[in-house]
Amino acid sequence: MASVKEKAPASSSETTKQNGKDPKPVKTEFTKEQYMYWYESMQLQRKFEEKAGQLYGQQKIRGFCHLYIGQEAGSSGSYTALTKDDKWITAYRDHGIPLALGSDPKAVMAELYAKQTGSSKGKGGSMHIFDKSVNFVGGHGIVGAQIPMGAGIAFAEKYNKTKNLCICFFGDGAVRQGALHEAFNMAMLWKLPVIFVVENNGYAMGTSVARTSNVTELYTIGESYDMPSEPVDAMDVEAVHEAVGRAAERARSGEGPTFLEFRTYRYRGHSMSDPQKYRTKDEVEQYKQRDPIEMVRTRILEKGLATEADLEAIDKKIKGIVDESVKFAEESPYPSPEEAYKDVYVQSDYPFLKE
Repeated sequence: MASVKEKAPASSSETTKQNGKDPKPVKTEFTKEQYMYWYESMQLQRKFEEKAGQLYGQQKIRGFCHLYIGQEAGSSGSYTALTKDDKWITAYRDHGIPLALGSDPKAVMAELYAKQTGSSKGKGGSMHIFDKSVNFVGGHGIVGAQIPMGAGIAFAEKYNKTKNLCICFFGDGAVRQGALHEAFNMAMLWKLPVIFVVENNGYAMGTSVARTSNVTELYTIGESYDMPSEPVDAMDVEAVHEAVGRAAERARSGEGPTFLEFRTYRYRGHSMSDPQKYRTKDEVEQYKQRDPIEMVRTRILEKGLATEADLEAIDKKIKGIVDESVKFAEESPYPSPEEAYKDVYVQSDYPFLKE
């Protein structure tokens, strides 16, 4: 089956029309700190996910498991364009974003193991990672459910006059949900500070975008609501940072939401149970030639920001972090049966039946 991405992804130097207007080209001069964060953050996500896939094969991680391998530039590039007070929400491919935000890898791994020490106390597993400490409002298992929730979070920020925003991620399959259109309409009507991001990796599970809709340029859907919308080459962390930065500026100035189509690619299947028969190995290898981590690594070396030895030291440190997270998860206890009755209601003594 041919790839759904017949057109080249938008690049950081590409000028994209928004509601009939040509935005001013942006070319940011990035700092050494940003490049080094991107490299370390994306490598942590990559190595963590590779280990999670290995552990799933050993049946130490069970249930559904959706890996973020190949899509790391979306989380890391967005992080450097936003503030620590902004809110994040996503779908069930949700391990990478909290790691980019600074969640403890040990807590994330323990949650995959369904252990008491996990970020959701072992109750959520792979698809429901939450971390209030970094303003990650969770991964959500119902397709598209987080879209109106993201708008609602943004409504709260506007109501409280915080100047913070919510960035809401979802997959290309969720674009077909009616909840998206309702949320888009209200977000524009009320000028909510929300950035809607569709991570278009080409396939909704195993179904290509071209087989689900006549509209394959997904960002154009936002234009139906007069919402500023643009495609982004999400294999390029610099392009992600620039696009999210523009959207954040609009949100904080009271201009309302933006819809970004992150054109990305996952190297693994939709989930660990996906045999990937709907695409060719050549297609996967083609995208790996534009690997976001290797692109940043090359730029760091070309700019003289670090040496090969420096990057190797980071790689070694990350391996240690991932190994430590596995050890922590292995040694952590499972939640007690009584834990099932906790965190169900805000009121701790809410009456309910235990039988």
